[in-house]
Amino acid sequence: MIETPSLVDQHCHGVLRTELGLGTFEAHLGRGEGPPAPGTTFFDTQTGFAVRRWCPPLLGLEPHCPPARYLARRRELGVLEAGRRLLRGSGITTYLVDTGLPGDLTGPGELASTGAAQAREIVRLELLAEQVADTSGTVDSFLANLAESVHGAAHGAVAFTSVAGVRAGEALACEPPGPGEVRGAAGRWLAGRQVGGELADPVLLRHLLWIAVASGLPLQLHTGAADPQCFGDFARATAGLGTDLVLLHGYPHHRAAAHLAGVFPHVYADLGSALVRTGARATAVLAEILELAPFGKLLFSSGAQGLPELHVVGAQLFREALGRVLGTWVAEGAWSLTDAQRVAGLIAAGNARRVYGLD
Repeated sequence: MIETPSLVDQHCHGVLRTELGLGTFEAHLGRGEGPPAPGTTFFDTQTGFAVRRWCPPLLGLEPHCPPARYLARRRELGVLEAGRRLLRGSGITTYLVDTGLPGDLTGPGELASTGAAQAREIVRLELLAEQVADTSGTVDSFLANLAESVHGAAHGAVAFTSVAGVRAGEALACEPPGPGEVRGAAGRWLAGRQVGGELADPVLLRHLLWIAVASGLPLQLHTGAADPQCFGDFARATAGLGTDLVLLHGYPHHRAAAHLAGVFPHVYADLGSALVRTGARATAVLAEILELAPFGKLLFSSGAQGLPELHVVGAQLFREALGRVLGTWVAEGAWSLTDAQRVAGLIAAGNARRVYGLD
């Protein structure tokens, strides 16, 4: 039997502090995919079925119980106790928490306390730049404060993360923009921006990415629905600079992300979205990823946000899929049990500890 006793969740978010009704809970299962089909809910997805399989026993219910019964039990326990049981039942021992999402979400410290685990912060670059813009009156002060803020954040965080490639693909250019180009873009953005407005200017996003690359911290890149091959030029340009790149949320282009992880020594692939979204098919998807990526280049994550259930589902689907894939190879004689156990430990925690310099 393949065991993964320790899990480092290398990319997740906090959980909601408020009680949730049925509609709000279901919306968080959908993750912005539009409304469900008439007569159905977001429980009618691979993720929804996985929640009903793995989470009810942690709250004292039978697997696959009806959603209404599950949510009634959740309300009976209260949001704090339900969250405590779920997070502690996930088996995750370290959370790396992207704090860049809006909403009443727990931070790293609160998540660690609730889950009886450790937690470290991942700083989202775009949010950092937007906060700097809110307090900078001129272009010069904005650019100076931005560089200082990124440098300061690098001392307390384990990584930066960015949605630049999702907001503007041109941000993934092969070289940083020139000073004049940056000043012009900053002036235009600040002049037309309302307080709290999102950073979507491709020149400033590119500038921000290259500042982060210079910090030496690992840089997590959200790929969204884009083919991760679009990130190949940026990966080629940053090779040898000392910054590792981690491609997040590559599904349904998970094979392309795994391929890039095999081509570039400093590129890693995240497993979270691919497994959570595919649920009962996670074993097949993981096998496809393992066909392409070196085993030292894959990182477990739940990618969870809002619901502690998603941390549980991410962890359980990963354990089950990895156990089935590697267990089959051991049974067939293709792998030894010793090698399978070692690779499982790398993907579950060892690779993340190495990449992020965790104790």
